[in-house]
Amino acid sequence: MPRLNRIIETALYVDDLDRTRTFYETVLELHALLRTRTLLAYDVGGVGVLLLFKRGESRQTQSLPNGTIPGHDGRGPIHICFAIEEAELAAWEMRLEEHGVPIEGRMQWERGGKSLYFRDPDENLLELMTPGNWPGY
Repeated sequence: MPRLNRIIETALYVDDLDRTRTFYETVLELHALLRTRTLLAYDVGGVGVLLLFKRGESRQTQSLPNGTIPGHDGRGPIHICFAIEEAELAAWEMRLEEHGVPIEGRMQWERGGKSLYFRDPDENLLELMTPGNWPGY
């Protein structure tokens, strides 16, 4: 049976791309791969891509020179998790504090990993997780 190897892309839907760009590029220091009128795409550690779509602007199928992308959209706060090194957890806590981003939750996982939870400007729940939670991480 064929198997899935990893997640390549994950998407969030946001109301204001300028505000979102400021947060993800300033607070999280993500590097933009693509910026369009309706989409921001960011490299995440060289192994994944975070897509941030302008809410409501991707509902229609998009026809491009090389094919089509079916319509999609999302509502409400969505959750994503970023992998971090345990040695950088305290630095992340300080960075969030410096940018006025409140930490909403903390978790000590049974396998030894730790998580911090906070929100982006669109109320999406973001998580920073150290190794030691899932079998593969």
